[in-house]
Amino acid sequence: MLSICFASNSAHKLAEIREILGDQYAVKSLADIGCHEELPEEQTTLEGNSRQKAEYVWQKYGVNCFADDTGLEVLALNMEPGVYSARYAGPQRSSQDNINLLLQNLSGKENRTAQFRTSITLILDNNLFQFDGTVQGKIAEEPQGDQGFGYDPVFIPEGYTQTFAELNSGEKNKISHRGRAVQQLVEYLHTALTDPKPLGERL
Repeated sequence: MLSICFASNSAHKLAEIREILGDQYAVKSLADIGCHEELPEEQTTLEGNSRQKAEYVWQKYGVNCFADDTGLEVLALNMEPGVYSARYAGPQRSSQDNINLLLQNLSGKENRTAQFRTSITLILDNNLFQFDGTVQGKIAEEPQGDQGFGYDPVFIPEGYTQTFAELNSGEKNKISHRGRAVQQLVEYLHTALTDPKPLGERL
């Protein structure tokens, strides 16, 4: 079984990733590899941040790993909060504060179209590749549901009347941005393990 580290300090994300991957892989946390520091997120794109985090873990700890960065992009807000989604309302990274600010900024706007986007960077045996997942939807008028985390209580995925926070984890993971990106990751890992080939970029 392939052992791989998920380079994230978010317990919510780690639990979600482990549920999506199931027992196909041994997914280690940062704590499992002895990493207890905050990972750098200094880039201006989701792709840049996921790469920076994965490269940090690979260079410092030398383990196969993958990292993600996720952003909520709202059309009426010029695709904000985007890469700053986690700290939209400030460095305290409060989901409730972020939601409150989002709804405040959308007050009076008719177009509530939005999308969640995830970029995953995988580093496997010194090779790097990136996977992207997107889900379209809209922002609810007010929070609904108590499942999930982050902006889930106000994001209604396309084709649904419920927010992510009203769906159970299995339903959400089938259609979510992170679920779609992870599925691409899984498909690549399966292929790489049965028919090894270089990734898109050699580090």
